Amino acid sequence: MRMKFRKAILYFRIVLIIGLLGSMVSVDVAWGSTLDKIIGRGHILVGTAGDYKPFTYLSPTTNQFEGIDIDMALHLGKSLGLEVRFVKTSWPTLMKDFLEGKYDIGMGGVSINLERQKKAFFTISYLKDGKTPITRRENVAKFQTLDQIDQPGVKVIVNPGGTNERFVRAHLKKATIIIYEDNVTIFDQIVQGKADLMITDAVETILQQKLRPELTAVHPDKPFTYSEKGYLLPQDVVFKFWVDQWLHLTLQDGTFQKFYDKWLK
Repeated sequence: MRMKFRKAILYFRIVLIIGLLGSMVSVDVAWGSTLDKIIGRGHILVGTAGDYKPFTYLSPTTNQFEGIDIDMALHLGKSLGLEVRFVKTSWPTLMKDFLEGKYDIGMGGVSINLERQKKAFFTISYLKDGKTPITRRENVAKFQTLDQIDQPGVKVIVNPGGTNERFVRAHLKKATIIIYEDNVTIFDQIVQGKADLMITDAVETILQQKLRPELTAVHPDKPFTYSEKGYLLPQDVVFKFWVDQWLHLTLQDGTFQKFYDKWLK
């Protein structure tokens, strides 16, 4: 008797779980995934800051976005068979604009972090990176460590609202922190002696030392931190699976490497 009762309880639980799963699937089908909505709309909205070479840059000459992740966005659109429309955002408003639905996917050197992931998904990572200094050639030996940097009189410049500012404020207590709004001309401030250095992603320091011979990236192969780049996504499993698979294929077939070499090497 007791055995029959237990079987009945087990059967009831199984039926309940199947019913709940069925309800969830029905809701998903009724609402439709982000992927369905984008395809139905006929275009995908890509949010990007446009001020972070080599990933994203809004050229004042052409008024067009360019960079590694811009090429990747266009490839994404082609893979979907959709038009790509770029939406200008900024680092301080990146998450706000995303949560307000101004764009479908965030691209342009976005660092994966746990704070952002509380409200959004990320794709698989496509690049490993970390924070490291860039300074004038003659000062490289002076700014090898955080202890050397965090000294009275040292001027550290930073763009507001992103992971660079958070890192600097968390680790520097004695140095002078200069907030500079324009992420395109910020490196010229170091060249001109208005700041001693900037701490940013290693991949950016490698590019900037090529663009500005007066500057040198400080140990970009051994950054202070470990981080990864990914694309910002809504909390939609169907869309994430599709974009992850697309990104995985571009990493394996050389597509991403081709764009990386085009803008960096």
